[in-house]
Amino acid sequence: MFVSLAVVTVVMAAFLLASAGAKFLRTRHITEQMSALGVPQGLMAFLIGAQIAGAAGVVAGLRWGPLGIAAAIGLTLYFAGAIAFHLRVGDRKGASPAAVLTVVSVALIVLRAATL
Repeated sequence: MFVSLAVVTVVMAAFLLASAGAKFLRTRHITEQMSALGVPQGLMAFLIGAQIAGAAGVVAGLRWGPLGIAAAIGLTLYFAGAIAFHLRVGDRKGASPAAVLTVVSVALIVLRAATL
């Protein structure tokens, strides 16, 4: 089961770092999406930091389980917030990836708890 946890953790961390990088570089797609969702530009640094912290937390959680669980709980809340932002503006299509990532975050919680 630990191998499954490690694979899901590495994939999630890679996704989070890629997403944080796109936000940091202010790619056109990201800035347009954030604007459409009503996310203030001042919040971008927080979102980038949350993604980097989440990636670091789940990876470090492979070594120390409680940290991994805490990081995965934080990611679950982060992506649940993303779903709320998408649904608030009627963007059901954009909410789907956030919903998948919420489920993956919950899976990280379950997998890490099972391997303690």
